[in-house]
Amino acid sequence: MTSTKSLGAEFIGTFWLVFGGCGSALFAAAFPDAGIGFMGVSLAFGLTVLSMAFAIGHISGCHLNPAVTLGLAVGGRFSFRMVPLYVIAQVLGAILASALLYVIFMGQPGAEIGSFAANGYGDHSPGGYSMLAALTMEIIMTAVFLFVIMGATDKRAPTGLAPIAIGLCLTLIHLVSIPVTNTSVNPARSTSQALFAGVNWPLEQLWLFWLAPLVGGIIGAVIYRFVMSERE
Repeated sequence: MTSTKSLGAEFIGTFWLVFGGCGSALFAAAFPDAGIGFMGVSLAFGLTVLSMAFAIGHISGCHLNPAVTLGLAVGGRFSFRMVPLYVIAQVLGAILASALLYVIFMGQPGAEIGSFAANGYGDHSPGGYSMLAALTMEIIMTAVFLFVIMGATDKRAPTGLAPIAIGLCLTLIHLVSIPVTNTSVNPARSTSQALFAGVNWPLEQLWLFWLAPLVGGIIGAVIYRFVMSERE
């Protein structure tokens, strides 16, 4: 497949991740009579990745996340040359999704955008968790995510089941970390929400939701590579 097709797939896939995942948090979870809660939001994020992994995994690898792209490059599964292009496509897809979510959200009478499903720590953490707690959680969750991705897509793994394992892993990650950071593990997702939030703090805290996932992605990839080299 050409790089153009791969970039287009990453754009569309990340669009769906943000539109489906963050959209569930903005709309379905807040519905007064039948809200899905954070468990439903967790499942929504997992389903976006699972569905897109089947749809575009054979085209772009279905990264949908700068931390995944960098981690796979460090793990020897992806070309460093393509990392910047993938990241740009992912961020642009996420921003388009957030822009459309903003338009839809503001179509409700009396709508107040608030934090717009942004990620945060300290006073802006759903559970009031500190910056150190948020940093630690995001690094660990992203490291595990990369470890699972590399394991599920290993040539020795059962074929055809990787999307299920990866989607369920992302669901579990959200179940654990939504109370701490509202779950990022994805700089593109965090950036897109911060840009359309009606307050300044999401942009002020955005550095953590780039730093932690990127560090976590590298750690997860290095650990998997070391474990597999020992087995081989």
